[in-house]
Amino acid sequence: MNYNQNKKLAQITSQTLIVGVDIAKHNHVARAQDFRGVELGSSLTFENTQAGFDGFFEWIQQLLTDHNKHQILIGMEPTGHYWLNLVHFLKDKNIKFVVVNPSHVKKSKELDDNSPTKNDIKDAKVIAQLVKDGRYAEPNIPQGVYAELRGAKKIRDLLSVDLQVVQGQIHNWIDRYFPELLTVFKNWEGKALQILKLNLLPHELINLTDRELMIHLRKTVKRGVGLDKMQELKRVAGCSVGVRQGSDMAKLELHTLLEKFIKSWKSLSPEWTLFLNRSLA
Repeated sequence: MNYNQNKKLAQITSQTLIVGVDIAKHNHVARAQDFRGVELGSSLTFENTQAGFDGFFEWIQQLLTDHNKHQILIGMEPTGHYWLNLVHFLKDKNIKFVVVNPSHVKKSKELDDNSPTKNDIKDAKVIAQLVKDGRYAEPNIPQGVYAELRGAKKIRDLLSVDLQVVQGQIHNWIDRYFPELLTVFKNWEGKALQILKLNLLPHELINLTDRELMIHLRKTVKRGVGLDKMQELKRVAGCSVGVRQGSDMAKLELHTLLEKFIKSWKSLSPEWTLFLNRSLA
């Protein structure tokens, strides 16, 4: 037994009411016991609502009175995101809460009845026993600006995933309809992006003049592009092995993907970071 577990055990005294809560989406189950493992009162099933939380709080207060306890320690599994609502309710009430490892709960189920089967009432007791034995951790629940930062990170992660998905989809489109494009340009997200915005398949691209292509490209690219590059582009487009069937829908697909890409990219641009900084100021 290490020092950390000794410290955890020291927090549990004869005056501590230990409550184990089995978390679910709609209904939670709670069971209480003392520091010796003796169960106190009956189990409680309460909803994941304000009324349910208020009933849970009243149940705890009644147990404290009935059994002459002065401290509360509530343990639970961090099941998905369903435990967070209860945690913030307990934090507002200044009630200490801890979490137990779900794998420990699973391994400890057989100790009482030699059965590993899932049961909400049984799990609540197992959680309370783990807390009694000091096998828990104290979670860090961010508050204030730290909660805002965690939310911002989650948003950015979601946007990054969306961007990666659409990047892969555009690359897939190029492989099908204009695979030679990347022999002229190093990557499609640079100068080639402006060519893709023309929304033309290779056999349509060759109908534009070199100067028309260069003028279009220089709307966003000011240097590093000359007529030689445009001539090379038209040459590979003229002998492209890209698919030509379903061209109307292929161009609609490209238009849709480029809109998604630009929207996703802007969401992760420095302007987004500036907006975040202003929001947190």
